[in-house]
Amino acid sequence: MKKDITFPVVKGVYIAIAHGEQHTEEAALWQVILINENNFALETVTISSRGYGLLEDKEVETSVLRHFFPTVEPQSYQVVELIDPTVFNINNEFWVSYFVGSQLYDKKFIFLPESIIKKNMTYIPILDKEGILHS
Repeated sequence: MKKDITFPVVKGVYIAIAHGEQHTEEAALWQVILINENNFALETVTISSRGYGLLEDKEVETSVLRHFFPTVEPQSYQVVELIDPTVFNINNEFWVSYFVGSQLYDKKFIFLPESIIKKNMTYIPILDKEGILHS
């Protein structure tokens, strides 16, 4: 039963939103990035992403995207998807699940509306660039 499954606290795993490599002011390319700062690999990583909220007093919802990565190595990162700045005004949810050995880990990261702004950007050493880091 679901109540019998234990989900330990996720540590050292983050989602970041940062400019992509080909960023220019004319073409704002943003990426969603999974970061593993642990000294062990994440295995069988699944990420589901979606956006939802109010825009101009209307309920909106994006398509659900699902991603799979067999392994995310220790002290590394994995680009998950591109994200369009037009959805920065709604909730952006990333549900991350992975295994370490036989133990399942699970965490939901939600970027609230208007949280993906220049004022909230911070330097992210593993990426060697600025971005919005959600822990």
